[in-house]
Amino acid sequence: MTATNARTPVMLQLENLSVEFGKGAQRVRAVANVSLQIRAGQTLGLVGESGSGKSTLGRAILKLVPTTQGKINFDGQAIQDFSPSAMRPLRRQMQMVFQDPSLNPRQRAGDMLNEVLDTHQLHKGEQRQARIHELLALVGLKAEHATRYPHEFSGGQKQRLGIARALATESKFIVADEPLSALDMSIQAQIVNLLIRLKSQLGLTLLFISHDLDVVEYLCDHVVVMYLGRVMESAPAAELFAKPRHPYTQALLAAAPIPDPSQPAPVVVLHGEPPSPLNPPSGCVFRTRCPHATAQCAEHIPELKNLAPEHAAACIHLDDI
Repeated sequence: MTATNARTPVMLQLENLSVEFGKGAQRVRAVANVSLQIRAGQTLGLVGESGSGKSTLGRAILKLVPTTQGKINFDGQAIQDFSPSAMRPLRRQMQMVFQDPSLNPRQRAGDMLNEVLDTHQLHKGEQRQARIHELLALVGLKAEHATRYPHEFSGGQKQRLGIARALATESKFIVADEPLSALDMSIQAQIVNLLIRLKSQLGLTLLFISHDLDVVEYLCDHVVVMYLGRVMESAPAAELFAKPRHPYTQALLAAAPIPDPSQPAPVVVLHGEPPSPLNPPSGCVFRTRCPHATAQCAEHIPELKNLAPEHAAACIHLDDI
């Protein structure tokens, strides 16, 4: 984890960001009034069940999907209204690592990296070739891998190449969207350690989207918990895992496997299935599954309430939990 404090510059700040898809009865509010910040050099973990809006939020930050309202401030610039041409210079600084690297099966690894460098007009001639080899070495691949096609790589090597592609522009902010979920456990550990090394070596700032709470606890400095497009809780990682306050966070942690089977598992029962984003509940979106829900919860959308420095949760019954 990275030591950051109030004097560390904020790399990314969101204010009441929302993303909607469709119209009329088919309108889905995938992200609803999300506010968060990531300081330079920090890793922020974004967690929640499938359909919580995590990936949509990551793409919205990079302006890969349009936002409906709210502000995105990146490195001191308000970019929410930037056109594609205005965003182009920032693309070098903001990159994404996907769950599936989606490598072109007809393109050699070196050509993929060359394409990125060419698009951003970085390096020429022998310097470009040296940069390609440098990028491969950064992610634990060899120079000889530059001549190989995707089918000649293992799953872990493909993800390493995807990371190299994101680093090719000398980016300083990376959104990693479920980069481990398609990999075996042993390979996951290698990629996590690679990210930690690259973050330290290159001074990266990361938004790490995942459903694997063990990895999030190990890798991240701060954690934001989402449910049906809204932030339920936000806290420093150590504090959130030691003392979760929101009922949904408590349920997520209770459902995670316990390394020591001799220890009693916490029991938090969630009723029913997550509601459809097409027809979210009134008031608190979590109330239909919350063990502490009351009639009051249907009437008010709870705002994030500060509980401690950098720790906030959105629940009207926090004092009773």
